[in-house]
Amino acid sequence: MLSLSDAQMKRALAVLVSFHILIIASSNFLVQLPFQLFGYHTTWGAFSFPFVYLATDLTVRIFGASAARRIIFGAMFPALVISYLVSVVWHNGEFVGLSGLSEFNTFVGRIALASFAAYLFGQLMDIKVFAKLRKQAAWFVAPAASTVIGNFVDTAVFFSVAFYASADPFMAEHWVEIATVDYFFKLAISLLLFLPAYGVLLRLLTDRILRQNPQQHPLA
Repeated sequence: MLSLSDAQMKRALAVLVSFHILIIASSNFLVQLPFQLFGYHTTWGAFSFPFVYLATDLTVRIFGASAARRIIFGAMFPALVISYLVSVVWHNGEFVGLSGLSEFNTFVGRIALASFAAYLFGQLMDIKVFAKLRKQAAWFVAPAASTVIGNFVDTAVFFSVAFYASADPFMAEHWVEIATVDYFFKLAISLLLFLPAYGVLLRLLTDRILRQNPQQHPLA
């Protein structure tokens, strides 16, 4: 785990919190845009949300589980509010303007609440699993296991809270199918694309940190 000054840690956490909020808000907008891939229903959110797991796992590896939890708790409430505002102003992918804020949209509100709960439970599970396995000799064991388990928790919580008995007939009928396909697409994207990216970023960050702080040990 890396040792930083208080100022460096605050800057790093601020950047990571902002990144989490951006990905959550974007994913909550994109999850309103379903499409078919190979005959299965999914949403564009399946392709954006795995970025959060990439950032979280790198955070645990570099800064430790405590810092990662601080990011989660720092991001979740702003992300809830911003997700609702973005999804109301751009409802179902269409820009409706600020008029959408004139009354509370229960459909979007459920999505924002579901995202809040899924993000909280999914990310905390991801951190717990990763922290338990980060000492494994093979660098990929911890991010792979935490991605599989964290994404399952996140997907199950999000789709059940957001779309069970939803006012949207399509989502109410297809949410289980969409959730299942969404989960496997997230896994495919995470394990085939983001896991190698994690290894590359970990090596680049390790080399950079060791050059700047030669007294530091390699990241464990």
